[in-house]
Formats: sequence, structure tokens, C-alpha cells
Amino acid sequence: MPTSSSAPPTCEVFFDAPRLRSELAAIERQMVDPQFWQNPDASQKILPSRRRLEETLETDRRLEQRLADLGAYFELAREGENVADEITRELKILREDVDRIEAASLLAGENDRLNAIVTIHPGAGGTESQDWAEMLLRMYRRWAERRGFKFSVMDYLAGEEAGLKSATFSVTGEYAYGLLVSEIGVHRLVRISPFDSAKRRHTSFASVFVSPEIDESIEIDVKPEDLRVETYRSTGAGGQHVNTTDSAVRIIHLPTGTIATCQNERSQHRNREMAMKILRSKLYELELEKRREESRKLEEMKGEIAFGNQARSYVLHPYRMVKDHRTKFEMGDADRVLDGDLDPFIKAYLLSHRTAAAGT
Repeated sequence: MPTSSSAPPTCEVFFDAPRLRSELAAIERQMVDPQFWQNPDASQKILPSRRRLEETLETDRRLEQRLADLGAYFELAREGENVADEITRELKILREDVDRIEAASLLAGENDRLNAIVTIHPGAGGTESQDWAEMLLRMYRRWAERRGFKFSVMDYLAGEEAGLKSATFSVTGEYAYGLLVSEIGVHRLVRISPFDSAKRRHTSFASVFVSPEIDESIEIDVKPEDLRVETYRSTGAGGQHVNTTDSAVRIIHLPTGTIATCQNERSQHRNREMAMKILRSKLYELELEKRREESRKLEEMKGEIAFGNQARSYVLHPYRMVKDHRTKFEMGDADRVLDGDLDPFIKAYLLSHRTAAAGT
């Protein structure tokens, strides 16, 4: 707990703001030139850089303001004011902001800044695993809300008694894909089953896979003859018309066996459009795997949804702990993690990958 004798935190600079302002000014001078807009390809490459510079400078301004506020609180503390709670709160917020910036600094992949498309499938175990998959869906929704990202369910197939049989959703926000890559794998839950009248302990599994949401500027060669399009009646939520027509769409890419579905929109046309977006993203991820000279297929990357393949374990009984088996990072507050506090695990994953890359 901070006291009146504590010194305020100091930091000369969070970013090289003068250099960033100079780079931003140079881009804005280019944009004034009418010739700039005559070359769409060139302008589309520069505009994202401008946006990133503006966002970085805004982050620097916000952190400097937060630091100034802390300095004011410490000054009040030296004068005898009881502002310990305020200092603790501001330090917590500042620490979270800095942790997020540090995590972003570890992302340098060509697709890390893109939005993400995430698919969840329950493993064997019926209602138990389907309920666990639903819990994971809520966890990622809460994580997105914490970060101010947009969360949109694209496809949802409900379980027979509880939970879900499959779900696909998009997360829209800066670095969404780069951050959520850490979630790929099998997630294991140990708990006292709410569906077991004998109150026995059960272990459930669900798989999570993440692909980047690619835009139209990225060329993906999808031949119409390679696609099989199926329509069926939607089963999820979507309004009074959702179950009255065959509006849901399933698209199968025959050469790879990749499947994309969407049923959450009311019109078949819109569902087909969203399913194609999911399919193109999945095919792009497969192509990236080839470029990285990895021969395993998509399902092999996920691993068998069973014992021995889990990326992370969530234990709610007989003790409470969440542990990532790849990084060995763990947290005792399982409820906090399930409520969306995933950033410590994401940061540990990114740090471990940077360390591994440096060692190769």
C-alpha cells in the first residue's frame, strides 16, 4: 500500500514521440499531394501506417497523463491527504496498460494486427464438454469486452441439453489475431459436474482454433468448382424468421476438406457471404502453414481432443488453478480467468515464443 513517503513513479518517455510525430507529418505531407490518391495500391499500404502512428501517439499521451495524475496523488499524500486507495487504483490501471503495450511489442508477424476468427468444438463427453465449450465462448467474449474489441458470433450450434456443439465468432480489434493465437489448442476443465446427481468430479475437453480475418486485398484462389454449398434450416437465435427458411449455409472446400458455416444472419445471401469470409480465412491460414514448411493438416494442429494434448488446464476441484502447459504459467484465481482475464497467459505465451525464436 502506498504511503506518504512513497515516491511517485517516473518515466522519461514511453515511446519516441518526436520521431513518431515526424513520421506522421511526413505521411500527411504525402497525402496532401493529389498524386497520392491516384495510386490506390500505394495509398492503401501507407494509410495503415498513419493509423498505427496516430494510435501509438495517443497511447503515449494517455500514459503520460496517467503518470501525471499519479504524481499529483503522491503530492497530495506528502501533504497528508489520505489518497492511498486512489494511488492503488491508478497504479493497477497503469500496470495493465503497460502489460498490454508490452504484449503488443512482442507481435511482429505479418498477420498479427488482423482481426481474428475463432472456432470452438467440444470434445468427447456429451453435455459436460458442450457446457465447457459454452464457458469458453463466454470467457472469450468477456476478454474481448475488457479490451474494447468487437465480438460477433458468426455461427452457433446449440447442444441438446446444455452448452454448444460448435461456435465460430470474430474478434475485431488491433492485434486480435496475434493475441488470440495463444489460445489455439485443447482446453481441459476439471470440476464437480453440475449435471451429475452424485456430484462426482468430471474432466471435459474443448478445442479452440484461430485464423486471421483476411480482407479482399489478399488473394485467395477459390475455384467455384472446388466448393460444395449446402443450405439448411437455422437452429440458433436470430429472430422470428430464422427457423422458417433454409437460410443457414455450409460451404465445403473439397480439395482440403475445410468447412465453413454461418447461420446467424436472417438471409441466405448474408450467411453465404459470411461463410465465404470464414472459409477464405481458414484457407489462408492453411497456406501460411505451408509457407512455414509445416506439413501437418489443420486437425492435426489442433490435436486430438483428449488427455495428453491440452494446451491449458482449468481446475475448479479439488483446488482452483489455471495452468498453461506450454509456458508453465499458472494463476490461482480460476474465476477471474474464466471471466476473461487472459492477458497474463497471452503475455507468457508471446514471451516464450520470443525466447524460443531467439534461441534458434
